[in-house]
Amino acid sequence: MAYSIGQVADQLGVSIDTIRYYDKSGLLPFVQRNSIGRRTFTDNDVHLMRTIVCLKNAGVPVAEIATFIELRLKGDETLSDRYQLLKTHEQALQQQITDLQDTMSYLKFKEWYYQTATEAGHEDIHFVPGTNEVQPDLDQEYDRHLKATGQLKELARFANVKDYRLRRR
Repeated sequence: MAYSIGQVADQLGVSIDTIRYYDKSGLLPFVQRNSIGRRTFTDNDVHLMRTIVCLKNAGVPVAEIATFIELRLKGDETLSDRYQLLKTHEQALQQQITDLQDTMSYLKFKEWYYQTATEAGHEDIHFVPGTNEVQPDLDQEYDRHLKATGQLKELARFANVKDYRLRRR
């Protein structure tokens, strides 16, 4: 079946301009044009473009996506190279996911901090008496809160993201 650029954009959830950009960047050498110069896409083209969109969403630079496309067009002799490229970016993406989960965990800690301070009407509940320094064992209080509320996965995640100052104990 043949698809227009608009149909492909709809299928992939990207704009027509994005597809044009991919084409101008050399990522779509496999796409044919009809007699009046319009791009026509096959099911296989759409499949390969879905890979391009996935790689782009994973943060893979356009130049590396172009390399991947070139390797794919060369055929089976590049299977190992393509696999390795994907594996490398999978590891980088996994690290980004872990970093975002850690950031989310710390954000939840800060939300708890401000929620409890708001409920108390003042931030002093988290300070060493007579100072504006945060209690050094505040992480343990948050740990107890997480245990008491059954947030065991969050407790495990929070163990990885406590302030360096709090971890030194």
